[in-house]
Order: sequence, then C-alpha cells, then structure tokens
Amino acid sequence: MTGILGLVYIVLGAWLAASGGSVYYAPAGCLLLASAVMFLRRPSAGLLVYCVFLVATALWTYYDVGLDGWQWMPRLLVFGFLGLALAWVGAAGAVRRGVCATTAILSLLVLAAILGLGIRITHERTVRYQPVAAASATTDNDNDWIYYGRTPAGQRFSPARQITPANADELQPAWTYHTSDTLREGEDKAGREFNFETTPVKRGNRLYLCTPHRQVIALDATTGKEVWRFDPKTDTRANEYLACRGVALYETGDTGACHARVLSTTADARLFALDADTGKLCDSFGQGGYVSLKDKLGEVPPGFHFITSQPLVIKDRLLLSGWIYDNQSTGEPSGVVRAYDPRTGELAWAWDLGKSSPTAPLAPGETYTRGTPNAWGTYTADPALGLVYLPLGNATPDYYGGKRRPFDDAYSSSLVALDIETGQERWHFQTVHHDVWDYDLPIGPTLVDLPGAQGPVPALVQTTKLGQLFVLDRRTGKPIAGVEERHVPTDPHLEDEHLSPTQPYSTGFPSLTPPDLKESNAWGATPVDHLMCRLEFKRSRYQGQYTPPALGKSIAYPAFDGVVDWFGASVDPTRHLLIANTSYIPFVMETLTHDDALRQGLMKPWAGWGSGQPYPKPKEFAVGPQYGLPFVTVVNPWLSFLDAPCAAPPWGKLVAIDLVSRKIAWEEPVGTTRDMNVLGIHTNAPLPTGIYTMGGNIVTAGGVIFMGATADDYLRAFDVTSGKELWKGRLDAGGQATPITYIGEDGRQYVVIAAGGHGGLRTRSGDSVQAFALPRR
Repeated sequence: MTGILGLVYIVLGAWLAASGGSVYYAPAGCLLLASAVMFLRRPSAGLLVYCVFLVATALWTYYDVGLDGWQWMPRLLVFGFLGLALAWVGAAGAVRRGVCATTAILSLLVLAAILGLGIRITHERTVRYQPVAAASATTDNDNDWIYYGRTPAGQRFSPARQITPANADELQPAWTYHTSDTLREGEDKAGREFNFETTPVKRGNRLYLCTPHRQVIALDATTGKEVWRFDPKTDTRANEYLACRGVALYETGDTGACHARVLSTTADARLFALDADTGKLCDSFGQGGYVSLKDKLGEVPPGFHFITSQPLVIKDRLLLSGWIYDNQSTGEPSGVVRAYDPRTGELAWAWDLGKSSPTAPLAPGETYTRGTPNAWGTYTADPALGLVYLPLGNATPDYYGGKRRPFDDAYSSSLVALDIETGQERWHFQTVHHDVWDYDLPIGPTLVDLPGAQGPVPALVQTTKLGQLFVLDRRTGKPIAGVEERHVPTDPHLEDEHLSPTQPYSTGFPSLTPPDLKESNAWGATPVDHLMCRLEFKRSRYQGQYTPPALGKSIAYPAFDGVVDWFGASVDPTRHLLIANTSYIPFVMETLTHDDALRQGLMKPWAGWGSGQPYPKPKEFAVGPQYGLPFVTVVNPWLSFLDAPCAAPPWGKLVAIDLVSRKIAWEEPVGTTRDMNVLGIHTNAPLPTGIYTMGGNIVTAGGVIFMGATADDYLRAFDVTSGKELWKGRLDAGGQATPITYIGEDGRQYVVIAAGGHGGLRTRSGDSVQAFALPRR
C-alpha cells in the first residue's frame, strides 16, 4: 500500500507541479516509495523514512491550510492509520522496538491532531452578538399558514410561542402520513429530478399539499389523517423534473360548493381548482375545473412547460408563470406572467416583456414572445401597495448570450414589481447583467419594515444564487443599502459573446458569497482523490466569481444551485433578523462546440421548432444541448472519483443577519455527512462538516428556528439568538422542503415537514409528511 501510494504521488504530483500546482506531492511520493522499498530489506530504516514523511507532511499541511481540521483529514488521516499498521507489522518482525514506538507515537499524534482540530471546529461557533427582541413584540395571533411564507410578505415567521429554546429538546414525533407517491417504473432517480419539496398550506384544521406527480392531498392538521385526495392523472414520462412546491388557497366569500378553493397545476401545464372541503373539481372554473396554460404559447412539446412553484392568489388575482426546460434550445415557450380570475379561470392580464406594450391583449392568431425570461419561483406581494414582486430567470438557454435580444438583457435575473390588478410595471432592478451563469432569481424577496429616521421604511431583501443580498425600497426599487458596479473578468469568452464588464454588488449589506477558491481548498475522501481534485482545479479554468464560460472546462462557484436557491430566507420582525441557510457546492462546467457534442454522442441532431421532428432528449440530465446555438454545456458537481466533494467543508451554514446594524449576528455550520451518499450508500460517518441544504427555514415568536433541508435526514431546531442547535428529529427520507408550524386543535404546537428526498442531491427518497410536537401534558 505504501509503495502504491508513493507511485501515485510521484506520477500525479509531477503532473500537478507541471500544471502550476503544489510541488509537494512528487517529493513526498519519493519518500513513500523509498520507505516501502527499504521496509522490505531494512524494516527499521523503512519505518524511519516513513516517520520523516509523516513529520514533513504535517508541517506542509500546516503551511498549506493552517489549523483547519477538515483540511487535515484528506492529507493525513489515511497516513496516520497506515503508520500504525506499519508499526504493528514491524513489531511482529525484527524491527527495533524504539523505531516501532516512534512510528506509532507519531501516527497517533497525527490522528490526535486531526481529531482535536475537528473537535475545535465542531464546537467553535461564530457568535458576534445576541440580538434582543424588539420592545413591541408581535401581536399577530393568526394560526393559519396560507402562503409559502405564511403571509404574502414571505417572512416565514410564526407567532406561535409554545416551543421555546428551553423545551425544544422535548420534541417528539406526533404523526406521519405517507402519500404513496414515489418513483414510478421507468423513472430512474439518477436520470431525472424527483423532488418532494412541498410546503403545506393551512387554513382552519386542514393542511393542503401536493406531491411530485401533482396529486393534491388534504390532511387533518392535528391528527395527520387523510381527508381527501385528488389525482389529475397526468402523463409525466416526458418531464425531466418532477416537483410541486405547494398549492394556493382562495375564499370566494360565497356559500355552497367551492366557496373555499385549492388551486394547483399539473405536470402537463394545466391550472385547476378544487373544492377545499371535498377535493372535487370546481365546474365553474375554466372548462370542467381546468384551464390550459399552453394557450397562446405556440409549440409546447411534452415536458417543456409546467409550474413547479405554487401560484400566488391575492386581491382576486391568481398569478403564475412557469418552469421552462432549461438549456435545451433557443425559442423555447414564453416566460409570460399571467393573472387569472380565481373564481372563473378567465385571463385578467398577461405581462409579456417581449412586446412594446407588455400587457396589451394579443391579436387573433398571435402568440406570446418565445424564449423570454420567466418567473418560475415563488412570488411575494404587498397588498397595501398593490404590488407583486416577480423573480425573473433568463432567456433560454442559460450559458451563452450571443443571440439574446435587447429586452432579454434588460430583464434577465431582475426583480420586477407589477401592479397586482393590471399587470403594469412599476419598477425593476437587475441583479446580474447579461447572465450566462444561470444566476437567475429563484424566489421573490422577503418584505420587512425597517426602522428609519422618519419612521418605518417599507423594504425588501432579495436573496440571490450568488449570495448577494439586495435591500431595496419596495415602493420604488431604489437601494436602501449600497450597491456598486464592480469589474469582473470577460476573457476568454465564446465567439460573438458580449459579456458585461461590471456586475452589481451589494456593498452596504453582508454578503453570503464564499471567498474565491484556491488550490489548497481542494478536498476529497482520501489522499489520492484529494490530489486528483487539486489536479483538476489546476487544469480547469477558474477566475473567481463570474468566470466567463469558454471552450473547455471551468469551475463555477457559486453555480446554478446557488448559495441560496428557491427557498429564500426568513425574517424575524421582532428581532429584525434575517435567517438564511446556505450551500457551497462548486460545479464543473464543460463547454463544447455543437459538432463535438454530436460526435461524442451527448445529443442527437434536431431541426428545431416547427420542423415536425420530435425533440431528442440529451444523453444525460447534466447535458444542456442549447439547440440553435453553436455551443453545448455540460454541468456537474465538482466531485472526486469516490463521489466525495472536491471543495473543503463547511458545505452548509445557517446565518443570521441583523437588518438594523447590517452585520452578521452569528453563523453556524449545519448538518453532517451521515447520509451524504458517498459510494452510493447512506450510512457514512456523521462528521459535522456542515452539509448542503435544499429547502427553507422558518422562525417563531418563541425564539426557535426550524429547518430540515440538509442532506442528512433530520429536522432541526435552533436558538434564534445564537444559532445553537437545540434538537434534531430523524426523518424517514431527505427533508428537502420548508416546514411550517401551527397550533393544533388539541392545543399543541406542531412542526410539519415533507420528507421525500431530492433527486439532484441524491438524498434518500420517500413519501412521508412528518409532524413533531411537545409531549402531551
């Protein structure tokens, strides 16, 4: 083993040094190889050489990464155990006891250093100060959770106070409901995204939720028993992305059937309304309860347009856009945003940014502008101002903008405020110029009133995939915290590309954007894959944030999954704290010419829209064929050959930002490697590295934050004033969803989360909705 590791270090280390990387590995490999050869002939000398290797490697590691315990692990952990094994073998032979003892002691010291540094990092929490609750605590006693964010403001703040930091460790399972909606025959989990991301909504004692195959289910909120279920029975075989993040509720104010409605969508782009009491279709809505969302979109092949996020229903308007099959082609279906009457299903207005008059009715035979930026995430709104806030994506495809139109560049990755009743634009604010990194806005902003010299200031905080937090006046879109344009790299770039030389940065507010990567940040499960990750880093192009896409391999960090994705951030308005859970996952982006991708079999030829040819799906989900453009992009997470991350921990954090002082109050790595799926298994050592998150957090007046989201299968509770973990409850599967909390009819506060896993994160798949509560007294 020692000799093999030595040879690997020599070969790969020489390659790394020739690529401009660390020169340590080749000489270290020579020491390992010499130790192995000498051990066969003169075991004592061989062990002494190994001791020299251990000491040299420990000193080099300190020079390379300081006292970061997670960084020491891939460099020294295997060699510490190998040293113990060599000492044991030597002691069984003719090796002098002193040499064996020296080798064993040095190996134990190395292992103790790794353990000690790991414990230090695990227990070293970054708490800058503990925020104090405002003098006027919330008087909100509403026990319903009507929107994704509980209210249209998207704060995800609950007035419930029963669960506190003092008793959260007493939480226990209350009930579990199984939807029976799981992967179906032919739905390979690795080949498509099957994600149970729903956030239930609650009115009275009913919970309403949807499943990845778009079934809608009503549950008793106190017992978890099924009240009714509706299955639209749509064909989802063409859908590469199976997810439904929630449903919408609407009260007509009438009596009789369908006076209370549940509104949702199907995987084949239909909107439907159900009676909230019975689960039956509302015949007065559209045609037999359905409205086609393909109307006036032109050609829409199966799987190319549907809605992942819940519609927003407010002021007698039902608003939605849709998910577009990213990176497949130019001229995909329109990203038009439409508002419907939630009573009748009739179109109230449509906002098509590709037209000179975006809300003008279409002429007979006219269709909405194809390929425009869409608003696929959750919307938020201010009913008093009459504004809805739309988070816009990009004109398709994402990774090349050489053929984008002026209105595409003006609105891509922008926050847009529209009049709820008319659809007229009030203002828009762009977060990324000429976005060719898929940094689109995945969720609307969180609305909050901030203290000001002249009284409360109506503000919003927009989270982004890059980790920027933009604080704007929600009336005008003008920055409240500073924003400045900074120069970013633009070369090399693809042919006919026109990248923006500057990008907007929020300078008056803390950033969640990670520092730029360095070669020493490379990680891995073993010394070998760690070395290979370092080599891949040096052989890939990386110019920091906004590394321009160009032919060949580059590293994107942050990437399309973002620091904060579709789940957004929560706000405690009593403490003026914003709570965000973050992920740090670099991706490898490979750009090829269209012809090279065809030759490699990554995709098949296609004549395009209107040709009559069926759309040929790419070979893998990671392949973006970008038909109609000269370039193809393949994007995969930066993992080693053992499926371990190539970037060092922490991979996930929970962060609290004081909205008044504009400083980070505390931050805490969150989650472990227990279910990380290295080597295709879910039984890894639970190292407290902080882990990737997909799903949101909520915060309560009781001073507790609840979050699933992590790639280990737990729901956790945290103290809002310090970030200290108070409790964790095991989930049946990955909890990549946002929980809710409320008081049940039995007087207990429940915390409910969907636990069904996430295909992209490869967490454990399932069909559970789980509730936790304090014990009955």
